[in-house]
This record gives sequence, structure tokens and C-alpha cells, in this order.
Amino acid sequence: MNNKGVITLCTILLSSNLGYSESSPEWWQSMSLYQIYPRSFKDSDGDGIGDLKGIMSKLEHFTESNVDAFWLSPIYPSPMVDFGYDISDFVNIDETFGTMKDFEALTKAVHNASMKIIMDFVPNHSSDQHEWFQKSLQSIEPYTDYYVWHKGKVLPNGTVTVPNNWVSVFRGSAWTWREERQAYYLHQFTPEQPDLNFENENVVNAMKDVMRFWLDKGVDGFRVDAIPHLCEDVRFLDEPLTGNPNPEDYGYTHKIYTKDLPRTYEIVKGWREVTDEYSERVMMMEAYANMTMTMKYYVYGAHFPFNFGFVAETNQDSKATDFKRLIDRWMVNMPVLRGTANWVAGNHDKSRLVSRYGRQRAEAITMITLLLPGVGVTYNGEEIGMEDTWISWEDTKDPQGCNAGRDGYEKASRDPARTPFQWDDTTSAGFSTNPKTWLPVNKNYVTLNLAAQKKQNNSYYALYKAVSALRKWPAVKRGTLTTKLLGDDVLAFTRKADEEQSVYVVVNFANEEKIVDLSTLVHVSNQLNVYYATTNAHHLIGNIIKDVRTLKIPASGAVIYTSTT
Repeated sequence: MNNKGVITLCTILLSSNLGYSESSPEWWQSMSLYQIYPRSFKDSDGDGIGDLKGIMSKLEHFTESNVDAFWLSPIYPSPMVDFGYDISDFVNIDETFGTMKDFEALTKAVHNASMKIIMDFVPNHSSDQHEWFQKSLQSIEPYTDYYVWHKGKVLPNGTVTVPNNWVSVFRGSAWTWREERQAYYLHQFTPEQPDLNFENENVVNAMKDVMRFWLDKGVDGFRVDAIPHLCEDVRFLDEPLTGNPNPEDYGYTHKIYTKDLPRTYEIVKGWREVTDEYSERVMMMEAYANMTMTMKYYVYGAHFPFNFGFVAETNQDSKATDFKRLIDRWMVNMPVLRGTANWVAGNHDKSRLVSRYGRQRAEAITMITLLLPGVGVTYNGEEIGMEDTWISWEDTKDPQGCNAGRDGYEKASRDPARTPFQWDDTTSAGFSTNPKTWLPVNKNYVTLNLAAQKKQNNSYYALYKAVSALRKWPAVKRGTLTTKLLGDDVLAFTRKADEEQSVYVVVNFANEEKIVDLSTLVHVSNQLNVYYATTNAHHLIGNIIKDVRTLKIPASGAVIYTSTT
């Protein structure tokens, strides 16, 4: 089959797999989803840390930004060793963020604003300060086996050592000895985050009850954290070596016994049964896994696993072919009947979009993320093009960075993408009245902030607002998708519905202007309007295109065209 035939076949497949399992889609199937990192969003009380009342004060921002739902990184009580992902009480609010009444008020306000609120659900582990772990240490029933304990391996000389070669995500052995139990416990993250034992049905049921607690509070669903790590092989065998010579590195072993186990998917199936006890709820998975393992979450009941292709597999040197392959691969592999697509450009664990791609290409990726079928995900700050903030060793907070030491922290730390939101040019970028914030504010806040961008017609936020508004169009909300390469450097895709309006997105990944022929996607007799464009093509907005065969796309730029037949 020639190349043209391959492209045609792919178009047919994509057009029939839109990510909707019903004729009347659920609210979440085409939502614009926004991630809030609460510590860094908005501080209401001047302590330098963001909180729930701060979020409440900024709900108008979501409405103006065409956001349908947001999910909150953890706000549960926590010693904050891993900044909220080490939870000491799954059914309460950390006082840093406010009170349960504050949360209830926020939930009500969000719903009154016709938006949805989604919680981070962290089932893999708890804090070592959690009541369950403290009782498990003392072998108090029924908590004795709530965690993964092992007596250790006895060497020929009688020395007791770790059970196997399993390595923590945060470096070093995944096992820590406790004298109280005369045993090791498993922690796939920090030692202060002991892994829960999902071979124990009491644990399975307890975590289902945690879900019900928050669903009863009115939350609209969950983003499930670190799901591939949930279950482990109970034989506790050594994992095969990768060839990495450092046994402290997470990459020292192939994770065949500590990730993506069949038992994990069975647990997910049980969680879906819980969400189905309530109407119109959603469950999303954070699953850094290969395509086969990721797609299984659809089959076992997740509404969707996050698609991290744009985060994990592309960079500023990626080509049009790379993006087309990523888009097509997800759409083709996604189950036809159960699948809802989603597109993630950034999160609290990865370098910021503009820092990874540069300003122009980041704008283009934002357009792609918002206009492909299904769910478009935005990490707070990406809508204004925030950049990574350099953090000194003394200011570093992230355990992943701290564990890497002074010489390695800059490569390992996730702090640069977690600094406070830049609202305006006042003290601490309007994030807090306190000049000392939990992480330093990026010094570029004086010019790079939301208030300034609202006054500029060619700002990152102006682009975000205009493009996100297109998500309400039938062509984008439920239309077909066709992707096509226009030469080696240009990716184009179309969104079409039965209605008259169609949307065409053309992205140039080359460092020079390209002239492209769009006649393979739109009839030559059609007249196109330039709806929006990246900053370097802003002068084109509003133009009427009469010849679709000679479209000029600026270097590293993108243009959105609309047509009315």
C-alpha cells in the first residue's frame, strides 16, 4: 500500500472512533479540565501557601477561561513530606488549606457556577503517620496486614537484609526496617509513604468507603494517582536488571513485579462499581505505562487513563510526524465503544510547556490539546504561558530533588513547575500578600501575569481564551477527526460535525515559513476564515482565504481556520 493509502485508511479509522460511547455524551467526555495545584494557586490568608478560600475567590477565572471542571491535587491532612501525597487522613482537609466547611462551600460554589469539582484519590499508599500504619506497626487487628510487610531475607551468615532488589521511585531500596514489627515494609515512593496492601480485602473495602465519603460530599469524580504501582507480586522475587549499574536508581530494574499487575485492574473495576452508585461521576487514571497496559484501564472501568504522549514523548525537537503518530496511535488503540480521548500538555510532575517547547511551539501545542476530540487538560499557569522557575538548593522542597543531592537536584526536582500562579504585578505576583511564599515566585511575574495579558490582544491568555471557546462548537465538541501530514513539517487536522461549521488546524513544526495545500482536506471552492493564530501569525486573524492551496504558515506557528458551507 502506498503512503496515500495509509493516510486514507487512518482517516477512516479516526473518523469512526471519536471517543463517545453514547449518542448523548456525558458531561466529562468533552470537558475542558483544569488541574489546580492548591499550594500554588491562590493564598487567602497571607501564610504564603495557597488554600481553598483562595480557589473560591478565583472561580471567575475558570468561567472566563471556558473551564468545565477542575481537579485538586491533594488537600488531605498530611505531614507534607511529599506535599500532600503522603496522606494521614483520607477523609478530612489539611488545616493548611482550610476546613471541611470551606471545602463544602467551595463545592457548592463550583456547582452553582455550572462547573464540576474532582478530587485527587491516592490509594497506593498513606503517610506513615496515618492511624492505620501506626496500628499496623503494633500488629493491632484488623490493621496488621493493611500494609506490605516482609520479614526479610536471611543471608548465610544469619544477617537479615531487604527481601529483594525492588527500588523506590525516589531512589534507594523500596524497603524500610521497623523494629516494632521486626520486619520490612514496602514503600514505592518515600519511606514516609508505606504502600497499602490490596491483597487485603479490608483495605479494598476501606478505600471504597473513602471514595463514597467524598462522593457523598458532592465531588464529581476522582483523578487516581500512581495507579500502575497499586499491586505487587506477592512472591517478592528480584526484578530483572536493566544494565544500569547504580542499584539506587529507579531504572536499575525492569518493573515486572511492581507495576501494571492484573490485580490492579481488578481493583479499578471495583472502584468503577462504586462511582456507578452515583450519577454522572467520572474516574480518571494517572497511568505512566505502555500503550497496552494504559488502554486496559478503559476495559476495566476507568472513564479514561490520562494520555501523556505530549508530556513524555515529545520535546522542542519533535517533528510533525511525531505528533501525528502520537495522535493516531491513541485514537486507533482506544476502545471504540468505551473510549474517550484526552490530551495532556503539562502537570505538576513535569517541566512547564513553554520551558519544554519555547513560546511559539507551546502555543501550537495548546491549540492542539484544546481542539482534538475528547478531554483537553490544562495545568494551572499554562493558560498564561508560565515558565519553569529556577530554584536554589536551599529553597528546594520536592523530595525527588532533595534525594538527588546538591549536584543532582536541578535535574530531579519538580519544584520549578510548582511555583505560585502569577496573577498580577503586585507583591508575590498577587498570589499572596506575604513576600515570602512556600516556593519562590518566578521573577518574570512583573511582566508575565494574568492581569497584564488580559489587556493584550496577542497574549498567551488571549490565545487560550479564544481557542478554548471553540470547544463549545459542535464540530469540536463531537465532530469527526481527520489528521494529515502536509509535507514533512506540517501537521493538519480537521474537526467536522453535521452542522455547517468546520474547524481546520494547521501546525508548522519547521523553523521556516511553509506554504501548504489544504485542498486534500477542504474543497477548493470553500472559503476559509482565519479564526485564530499563534503570536507570530497574529496579523492573519480575521483574514478571508479564497485559495486553500497556497496557505502560508509561519515558522513554528499554527493557524486555525473555520469554514461555513
